[in-house]
Order: sequence, then C-alpha cells, then structure tokens
Amino acid sequence: MLRMRRKVRLETERLTLRPPAHSDFRTWADLRFDSADFLTKWEPTWAANHLTRKAFTNRVYWAQRSINGDTALPLFMERRADGALIGAITLDNIRRGPAQCGTLGYWVGQEYARQGYMGEAIAAMVHYAFERMDLSRLEAACLPENKASRGLLERSGFKYEGVAQAYLQIDGRWRTHVLYSALRMDRRGRTNAG
Repeated sequence: MLRMRRKVRLETERLTLRPPAHSDFRTWADLRFDSADFLTKWEPTWAANHLTRKAFTNRVYWAQRSINGDTALPLFMERRADGALIGAITLDNIRRGPAQCGTLGYWVGQEYARQGYMGEAIAAMVHYAFERMDLSRLEAACLPENKASRGLLERSGFKYEGVAQAYLQIDGRWRTHVLYSALRMDRRGRTNAG
C-alpha cells in the first residue's frame, strides 16, 4: 500500500485544503453527480466509470503518488464550518529545473459556486506554490466564454497571456482556451522609465 510521505494541509479563513482520502468517495461522487450539468460543459468528457469507487480509488492513489513525487498537488476543498466537501483544486504538471512552474485547475460543486470559496483556495495554493514549493510561474486556462472563471483568475492576480487553439477536449470537442499566468516576481507592465 502506498503511504503518504509528504503531509500537505492548507488552511484558509473558511476552508481546509487536503489530499483526497478513500473515505471521501460517496461525498465526492454525490457532489459531482448533483453538479454534473453545471460542471460538464467546462470539463473533459467524463469516462463511463467516472463516478465509480474504482475510478475514485485510482484517483486517490494518483494523488498520493503525485504529491510524493512532486509532480502534482491535488487537494480537496473542505468547508471548515461543517466539514462539507465543496470542490477541488489541483496544481498539476509541475515542472522543475529552469521552468519551476505548474498548471492550476479547479472545480466547485454547483451549490457552493459564487460564494468566494474558490478565490480563497486559489490564494492559498498560489501562496503555497510560490513560498513553500519555490515555483516561479503558475499557469491556468479556461474557455473564453467562461466569464466566471476568467473573472476569478483575474481577481486572483493572474494575467491574461493569450489564446491556445484546440487546447483541450472539453465536453467531447477540441476547444480553444484563453491562457493566464501568475508570476512570483511579477514585473509585467513595469519599466524603469522615469
């Protein structure tokens, strides 16, 4: 059995961000099922077994291996007031060496959307990535028409960088995405001009 060697737990005003555990299966599956119409238009097509215990078990093992291997940081978002699982945030595709960067992805259950939870989670993840993981750059992408996600990234300090054609398959089609980034030492837009 694979054991978690690195313990990661981030606290915000209202949330605890922690790795998924096998005991989260039913709550996670119910939240994803209840939010399916809200989520699927923004996500890759769910596999036929997406909400099964076997798929979730694989997800938990992937999370443990990724955290231990420093290749990703997948965390569940748990509301501190009542322990409710409300979504997830993942720093994936961590690249070390000269790049020192990673890609941010996230989702929240429909009933918890637009309440500021994801902004808290992103702020905690960005701080942890820059201060504890020593990353220099975080990237994120979303569909151009996803105004909620674009606004969230911009309010979280991410800056628009451009467009990537046919970037990801979303809801069964190759879709163009807008790209954003946050830099640890952000000097964009600044000059030494007097």
